[in-house]
Order: sequence, then structure tokens, then C-alpha cells
Amino acid sequence: MAQGASVRFAVLGPVRVWRGAHELDAGGPQARALLALLLLRAGQPVPVPEIVDVLWGPGPPPTAVNVVRRHVGSLRRLLEPGLPARAPGRRLVRGAGGYRLVTDGDDVDLVRFRGLREDARRAVAGGAQGRAVELLGQALTLWAGPVASGIAPEVRERLGADGLERERLAALREAADAALRAGVPGMPLARLREAATAHPLDEPLLARLVLALAATGRRAEALATYRNTCRRLAEELGIDPGPELHQAHRTALRETRDGDPAEPPPAQAVAARPVVPAQLPHDLPAFTGRHTELAELLDPLARTGEPAGTVLISALGGMAGVGKTTLAVHWAHRVADRYPDGQLYVDLRGFAPSGAVTDPGEAVRGFLHALGVPLEQVPQSLAAQAALYRSVLAGRRVLVLLDNARDAEQVRPLLPGTPGCLAIVTSRDDLTGLVAAHGARSLILRPFDAGQARDFLAGRLGAGRTAAEPRAVDEIVARCAGLPLALACVAARAALRPDFPLAAVAAELREARGSLDAFTRPGTPVDVATVFSWSTRAVSPAAARLFRLLALHPGPDVSAATAAALAGLPPRRARSLLGELAAVHLVTEPAPGRYGLHDLLRAHADDLLAEHHTEAERREARDRLFRHYVERAHAAGALLDPGGDVPPLPPAPPDPRAVPFADDGAALAWLTAEQPALPAVVQAAASSGHDRCACLLAWSLEPYFERRGHWHDGLAAQRTALGAALRLADPAMEARALRGLARAEGRLGLLDESRAHLDRALTLFTLAGDTAGRAGTHRSLGWTCEQEGDLAGALRHNQLALELFRTTGSRPAQASVLNSVGWYHALRGEYRPALARCFEALALLQDLGDRYGQAATWDSIAYAYHRLGRHPHALLGYRNALALYRALGVPYPEADTLTRMGDTHLATGDREGARAAWEQALALLDRLGHPDAERVRERLAGRQERTGAG
Repeated sequence: MAQGASVRFAVLGPVRVWRGAHELDAGGPQARALLALLLLRAGQPVPVPEIVDVLWGPGPPPTAVNVVRRHVGSLRRLLEPGLPARAPGRRLVRGAGGYRLVTDGDDVDLVRFRGLREDARRAVAGGAQGRAVELLGQALTLWAGPVASGIAPEVRERLGADGLERERLAALREAADAALRAGVPGMPLARLREAATAHPLDEPLLARLVLALAATGRRAEALATYRNTCRRLAEELGIDPGPELHQAHRTALRETRDGDPAEPPPAQAVAARPVVPAQLPHDLPAFTGRHTELAELLDPLARTGEPAGTVLISALGGMAGVGKTTLAVHWAHRVADRYPDGQLYVDLRGFAPSGAVTDPGEAVRGFLHALGVPLEQVPQSLAAQAALYRSVLAGRRVLVLLDNARDAEQVRPLLPGTPGCLAIVTSRDDLTGLVAAHGARSLILRPFDAGQARDFLAGRLGAGRTAAEPRAVDEIVARCAGLPLALACVAARAALRPDFPLAAVAAELREARGSLDAFTRPGTPVDVATVFSWSTRAVSPAAARLFRLLALHPGPDVSAATAAALAGLPPRRARSLLGELAAVHLVTEPAPGRYGLHDLLRAHADDLLAEHHTEAERREARDRLFRHYVERAHAAGALLDPGGDVPPLPPAPPDPRAVPFADDGAALAWLTAEQPALPAVVQAAASSGHDRCACLLAWSLEPYFERRGHWHDGLAAQRTALGAALRLADPAMEARALRGLARAEGRLGLLDESRAHLDRALTLFTLAGDTAGRAGTHRSLGWTCEQEGDLAGALRHNQLALELFRTTGSRPAQASVLNSVGWYHALRGEYRPALARCFEALALLQDLGDRYGQAATWDSIAYAYHRLGRHPHALLGYRNALALYRALGVPYPEADTLTRMGDTHLATGDREGARAAWEQALALLDRLGHPDAERVRERLAGRQERTGAG
């Protein structure tokens, strides 16, 4: 690096120094504390006694002054590497009994921060509020954490570092004020939220947060923030809020009354309460290298203030492990504050070794859900889903990170259509289609050069350790060929053994052999498998075996219990081995208790699996895996739907590792945690010859997909089950698959397909003599009739189902269908038979302890009483239903019951009671983003209609 290159300093966060684009080693904690002190004084001399006091506090050692001089000498040589010994230098000069660091105005981030803030004040004085917002945003972006972070807390305290936090908060308050005046209140919202969390008693700050939330339409959150602040002030300080916070509250209340549009635009009608997703993965605490690439990415945003289009990140025609995701995530975090309406992220798994590429429909549905769109409002076709996604994003500033894309076709439905949004795409493909058709900017990432790779290792292992063995470092760099993922694996192993010479690490890499041919390109002198094989040899044989077997799991991550089943181990032992693998970065832990493999590591595990395990061993492991999922899903499904007719499991010895679910809540929690893997497990079971497991798993998951509204996943699982059943040539299994498929189709509005499949299923169940199967199919046909407006047909099919269930002796099924029969009687105006059937159902459900069924039945009873004009009885029924729903924590049926309760209050002339019930229902429905909220708003506006639901 040329001596004349500019030197830059950072103290707003970790203490850092750069010469040009090259970051320098600022030394140990004490040297960095000295540099921080000089930077904080902004060019003013610091007396030596004060330096000693800051570095050591009371009672410094006798050698303190000499140590300071040594630190000064080292710092001079760092800043001016060609400086002769004992020369005074131009950067760090002696004078006034101390030392002064000579800097230019833009050399130090603290000076730039203060300068930008002063420029913003002048802009405000000149009436340029928008310019002030921009300048203050640039100033706040300079902060990468607490001042001089990484230095011991007591030294930071003596530095006065924490006092500078007040300057940052003042700048944030000024940014919030300017943003409100400029009409862009959402710009500083993310920073306001973060600061309010760190300073929950700062009333001026919290007042700005309340105002910003109210001004951006988040009024419920604004009022909740005010209430929580009042409570905290009373509990912790024993005081009431001051006038500034009171005034913010009054403003929020006024906007709540007057600010809601009477006719929301279409996107708001879908998501009336905007949701602000924050899905970005964690940024690396010490991001190394890529400064040139990062500057190139940031430059268009700095010049225009708006993203011009989609920026693509690719690497050498698709080379893996080069750091595309790391750079994309770091860049996204750097600019996230410019997109106050949220950040979306999805791993598209474009090059997953299992072939389980993320379907664009699955990705866009996930984004719609994250943006607050209820699952039942998501259309069937991909084109309609993508159109709805673009409509929801219209007028909002959202960052979208599409990671690991397969090709342009996979990405296109996920691109926002609003200029104020930014899409970042990473891929091993060059995505020329997006460049040509969408004007995307392409940036090709290349492996680190030798200097960047050495800096990477120094950042992970410490500059002192790498400087002590330069030849070993050079060999490690050469053998990793600049591949960041390979370098990270080497560094992880070496960091765990600080006494292990780097020369020995280099020798192991030299002597090791591996195989990862699919990821080796001609002309690239790196064998990534060598690095990975060496890492697997660094763990115990049991951990290495588990690593290999994890390649058989088809999902994005795995729990310790599932890993235990896969490997045939006790869960505690599996958890310990996963921790061992995580310590050397062979697996990641994206969420507590969930473990995943990077694509390259999964490919390597798959190579090792074929090398170390016979086909019989691999099949036994798959058998254990699928058996685990089937048994757990079967038990969970039985708790969620006690009246279901999923066939029993084949006889097998009980799994001693399995812990029974305590209740349906525990079952639901397990299913929710496993949900990202469940469709892939069904597909993997079918594709590996485990057709019976695929069928049983799909049918066991049906109650979960139904309760949570995951009908697209249910549709895919049932289609897989139908194919498996046909291969088995088993008519009974075919019938169940047809019925499950029909139920999912019906929920998605495909009624013609649904009816055809139900008719075929009914024929097969009848031929097989399966009474319970016939009964369940009649119930589904009844629901289809209701959707078609045929209430007589709906009642008839449910009466047939009841007769059939009585012959089977299934009391849970009888109880459930009795309520359905009663409900359809009520919808037809036949209230007395409706009550008879519902009370019969209620007695059975109470005996069975089915609280969900009891709540639904009390709701049906109350509706019938309401229609009979027996309003006190109706209100009692609704109260019983509400008590049960609230105990179960199911907000949608609670809101549905509250809506009908309001109708009953109104019928008695109790307008206040009606309004109270409807307001509670509306709050729940708004929180869910459910379209029924509009019907409740009509009631509150005085345009109530008499509607029913069951």
C-alpha cells in the first residue's frame, strides 16, 4: 500500500484505521484506547497524565509513562510506515505536555458526524427539511455501534465514550422532527424503535417514536408505546409522563379519530394494518474485505437516494462459497434504514444438492404472509400471487433480499414493481435475463486476493498470530484459493487451538485429500473438500458420522430430536454432537435448537455418506428418519383432530427417544417448528421408495395445515400422497389421498376439482367397506355443498356422516358432526332441531374434554337462540364460547363469536354492548389482517347486516 494513501479513522463503533481501502491493525485494547482518546479530542492535545488516568485509572504502574511512549511509537509507525526511528512524524505530534493526532476534517467519522449534523441544522433554518433528513440519515449511518466498542467498560467510562451517545440521540430526535415536517415520517422509524428499546425512559425520544408511528398509520402501535412508557415511568421512576410525551399522545389520538381513510386503496384492503417485516439474517460482527465491492454497491444509492433497479451479486459463473450471501446481508444491513417499511429475505435454495429448490409460489406466499396478508386471501395461481405481492408493496419502501437463486425465472415473480423498493439477488448463475429485461446491475464477486485473504485470517485469528507465521499463512491462503467459506473453516479450527502452530495447519491441508468435484472448476487450484474433510477429522468419530447422515435430511434445518432419530442416538447425545459440529462451523444454528448445513457442506456430507456407508446403512437411516416424522405427526394430528380417521400406524417397537406431547398446544408447537421441512420430507419419502410413509405423513399433517391455513402445502403433500398410493396399488390409500387432496382444493376455491375427487374417494371407500372413510367424505361433501349455496345438500351429507359414525362407535367424530348437523339446521331456519343436535353434541364434547369443540357448539347454540329471539340465552351461549376460545388462544373464532354477540346486543337495544363487542372483534381481526374486519366496520358504522357463520 502506498505511503501517500489517505488514512481514515473510525471511533463510532469499534476503533478502526484504514489506509486507502486497506484496514490496519490498530493494536491491542490499550493501544486502541489511546487512539480512541486522541480521536475523541478531535485534534486537541491530550496531556500525558490524562492518558495515564484513562488507560489505568487509580494506581497506575510505575512504568505507565514509558508504556504510553511505546504505544505512541507503535501508532506513529502504523500511520507513517516509512518514518525513521525517533523521528517526530507529522500525524502524531508532541506538544503542550501531551500528544495530538493531526487529522483532516473527513478523516474521522466523529468529525464527519458533527459536520453533517451542523449542515442539517443550516438546512432546517433555510426551510430545506428534506435535505436535513438526508444529511441526518448520512450522519446516523456512520454509527456502527457504541463509541469505542470492544474496549473494556471501565476504560470506556473514563474516555467519556458513553456521553457521546447523547449526541447520537439528539441527532436522531432532530431527524425525526425534520422527517415529520418533510412529510416522510417513516424514514427514521427503524432507528427510533431501536433507540427506544435501548433507552426506554427517554421521554423526548419516545415522544418522537409515538409521533412517527401515528404519522405512518401505525396508530395502534403508537398508543401501545405510550401506554407502556407510562407504566414503565410509574414503576421505575414513580413519575407521570411530561408535557412533550403527553402532547405526542394527544396527536396520536387525534390522528386515530380523524386520519383513517374511509375508502382504503386495494393494497390496504388486503393488509389494512401495515406489517413491517425484519427478516434479514444476522450480519457478521467483524465484516472483512469487499470494501471496493461494497462501495460500488452503495454508490448508486448515495448518488440518487433511490435504488435504480435490481442489483445482482454473482460469482465466477456460479462458484459457491465466495461470500455472496455475506456481502449481500452486510450491504442490506447498511442500507436497511432507508427502507422503513421492512426487509424481506428468502433462501431460494437454487443449488441445493437435494434438488429441493424453493418454489417461487412458496416464496411469494411467504412474503405475503410476512407483509400481513391473511393466508385465505392468497390466490391460487403464481401470476395472481405475484400481482398481489406487487400491489401490497406499491407505495412502500421495502428491501427484498433473494438469496441463492437458481435462475431468472425463479426470481421474476419476487421482484417488487415499486421504484422505492430495492431487490438484492445472489446466485451462482449470472442471471443475464434479469440484466437484459429488468435493467439489473450485475456485480461479479471474485475470490479474495492474497492480501484480502490474509486480512480475513488476521481478523479471525488475531494479527499477532498470523504475523508470527507469514509463510504458513501464505500456504493456507494459497490452498484455500481465496474462497471465504474455506478460509472460515480453517480459521474456526485454528481458533479452537490457539497453541496449534499455523505451520501444522498448513501441513494438514497439504497432506489431506477430499472429494467435492461438483464444486471444482478448471483452472481453480483449490480442493474445497480438502478443507471440509480436514474439519470433519477434527471432530469425534461419532460427530463425523452424524455429519454424514445429516445429508439424508431433505429440509433446511433439523432439530436435535430428529437428528437423534436419523442417527439412532439418544437426543442428549445428538445434541452434544451437534454442538461439537457447530463449534467448527460444520453446521450452523439459525435458531435455538435448529441446525442446518450450508449447500457446500451438505454436498460434502453426501460425498462422504456414499464413501463411508453402505446402501443398507443409508436405507436404515432413512427408515428411522421417516418413521420418526410419521410417528410424531400421527400423534400430533390425533391431538389436533380427535375425531379424525387417519389409519393406525403399522405395529413397531415403541421409540424410547420419543417424548409424548403434553397436549394439543405442544403438538402444535412441534408442527410449527418443523413446518419448513414437512413438505420436503413427504416428497423425499415418496421419492426414496417409502410410499406408505409418505401417505401416512401427508394424512397426519392434514389437521395442522387446515388449522394454520397452509392449504398450498397441504395440496402439495396430498398430491404426493396420491402418487404414492397409486404406486402401491392400494385403493384404500388412494381414497384417503383423494379426499385429502379434495379438501385442500376446496379451501383454495377449486370446487369442481374438489367435488370430482370426493366423488371418486366415496366410491373407493364404499367398495372397500370403510365406514369411517365414507363418513368423513360425506362431511367434506357437505362443506362443498355449503360453499355452493346448497344448504339442503350440506345437511343431508352431514346426516349421512352422523349415521355412519354411529356405526363405527367413534364418539369424538359423532360429537363433531352432531354440531355440524345442528349448524346446518340453524342456517336453514330450523332452530329447534338445531338446538337438539347441538346440545347432544355438547354433552359428548364435555365428556370427552374437547374444549375447542365445546366452544364451537356453544357458538352454534347461541346463534340458534338469537334467531329464536331468546336473546338472554344467546348471550349466555356466546359468553361460554368466548371463555373457551380465550383459554385456547384462538383469536379468529373468538372474533367471529364477538361479532355475532354484538348482533344479539343490538337486537336487545343495547347499543353500547353491541359496540363494545364489535370493537373487540375488530381489534382481533385487524391484528390478524382478516377480511372479516370490513363486515365489523360496517356494523360499527351503522350498516350492520344479519349474517351468520359457524
